[in-house]
Amino acid sequence: MSAASSSPEETLASVVVVDYGLGNLRSVTRGLERAGASVEITDDPESFAAADGVVLPGVGAFREGVENAEPLREDLLEVADRGQPLFGICLGMQMLLTTSEEGSNEGESAVEGLDLIPGTNARFAEGQKVPHMGWNELAVERDHPLTEGVDGEYAYFVHSYYAVPDDESAVVATTEYGREFPSIVANEAGNVFGTQFHPEKSGETGLAILRNFVERCADE
Repeated sequence: MSAASSSPEETLASVVVVDYGLGNLRSVTRGLERAGASVEITDDPESFAAADGVVLPGVGAFREGVENAEPLREDLLEVADRGQPLFGICLGMQMLLTTSEEGSNEGESAVEGLDLIPGTNARFAEGQKVPHMGWNELAVERDHPLTEGVDGEYAYFVHSYYAVPDDESAVVATTEYGREFPSIVANEAGNVFGTQFHPEKSGETGLAILRNFVERCADE
């Protein structure tokens, strides 16, 4: 067993995993615990404020995610405003953006994400196999604490939509799947970020990213 995969000897930071009815919360929790976090799964805004960092996981459709999380919208925005690290995973990452093609079905009004990283989520081109599922390579485009030691490593993806931030500087890492798309994004302040892939399913690469996140939380 490598050092990266062994459990840390001490708790480095407290992390809240947001429970809004979507996502495999247990696997995310286990990954964070292995990375050195004490973890609480909750929808209690007071716990958000007390934690060193907050994780917004998610599996499923943009509309369902946004609607489920709507009661917590202002509380999540306050997390970002306070400068706490806020980490969106997969659908949770997409919800950090403003809109999604998936969220504006015919006959329905569009739903708006948290707009913490301005932009939209687009569907992969017609004729391209979706979902993009399996292991793919990360190319780090700029420095960010989350990506230390993972350039050129592989992570596990399952998604049919990808982020298109308004500002290219929001792109931290990219991945190729018929086209280059952002696989890690972050806001200008650097405290709000997300991965399109699932770090909790990405072996040593994912554990390194979770450990980077926990260490960032510990520094706050």
